[in-house]
Amino acid sequence: MNPVQKEGRYQRIFDQLEALMKKCKDPDARMATIAAVLHHKMPAFMWTGFYLLNDGNLIVRSYQGPLACQVLEKHKGVCWAGIDQQKTIVVPDVHLFPGHIACDSRSNSEIVVPVKDTTGGIVGVLDIDSESFSTFDETDSAWLERIVQLIYA
Repeated sequence: MNPVQKEGRYQRIFDQLEALMKKCKDPDARMATIAAVLHHKMPAFMWTGFYLLNDGNLIVRSYQGPLACQVLEKHKGVCWAGIDQQKTIVVPDVHLFPGHIACDSRSNSEIVVPVKDTTGGIVGVLDIDSESFSTFDETDSAWLERIVQLIYA
């Protein structure tokens, strides 16, 4: 997908999600909806979902795609890097990422976006994997950061 197509697709997805979020304020329902819409509208996304902090553990929640790791080893891998560094992490080749956790061997690139609650505290991450290398870029980062803000809006 070229950059103009990607930008347009994200704009349409954002508009759709913004309208859907008005129907229910529950964060779990919103995350489930976001995961489903992104997964089915972005062809390169092989796994799309959320990991949330629970008693210091990062545990899988709503997702679309193959079976996920239920609990991620603390402070290891891309998801924990997003939490520990408090920023979006784009990984062009997960096999080169120190401490990468391979929940599915088909994953080759990944993006992780921190999810913040109404106080600005990080409660988890949106995690997206792709079978292709170098799938994610600044366009994905910018739009996915806007999309996760809808969860607690």
